Amino acid sequence: MEKISLLEARKIADKKGLKPGMVRGTNGVQFTRGKNERIQPVTWEEFEGVLRKRRLAVYESGGYMKVMRA
Repeated sequence: MEKISLLEARKIADKKGLKPGMVRGTNGVQFTRGKNERIQPVTWEEFEGVLRKRRLAVYESGGYMKVMRA
C-alpha cells in the first residue's frame, strides 16, 4: 500500500461514492457509503483533523483505501 494525500483520497472516494466517517463510540475513522449505522459520516475537515491528531494517513492499493498509522 502506498501513502496518498487527502486530496487524492477525496478524488477516489468521490468516484466510489464513499464519505469519511467516524466509528460511533470510538475515535476510529474509516470510509463509508453511509449505510452502516455504526459509522457516522463526518466532513472532510473533521476527518483530516482526526488524522492529524492521531498521526494517521490514508493508504491506497488498487483503488482500495485504508486508514493506518503514518
